[in-house]
Amino acid sequence: MEKLIKNIEHCMALPLADQVAFLPGQIISKTLAQNNHHSLTLFAFAKDEEISSHESSGDALAMILDGTARITIGSKEYTLCPGEAIVMPAKIPHAIYATERFKMLLTVLFPENERP
Repeated sequence: MEKLIKNIEHCMALPLADQVAFLPGQIISKTLAQNNHHSLTLFAFAKDEEISSHESSGDALAMILDGTARITIGSKEYTLCPGEAIVMPAKIPHAIYATERFKMLLTVLFPENERP
């Protein structure tokens, strides 16, 4: 049977933030699941790294696991800390900036008639 969630141990309690490592000057991503309907990805951002403003066809839920991030949705900025999450709605420009190094779990849900 094909594993739908990959790149992570199954049937084991794991500290989620420990499943992706920081590297200086980089954004590291680890895809856990992806298909036409969803994407589940762990990220580790070095301080001052960013994903510039862009739009997605799906709603994205960013959950901060470690550190602090500044997330801009439209023209409004939000500062998120560990344990906090925010929804970046589909088709609204958003950006992510590492005010300090941080890790997040990003879940994106795509409409049935659109692909990522």
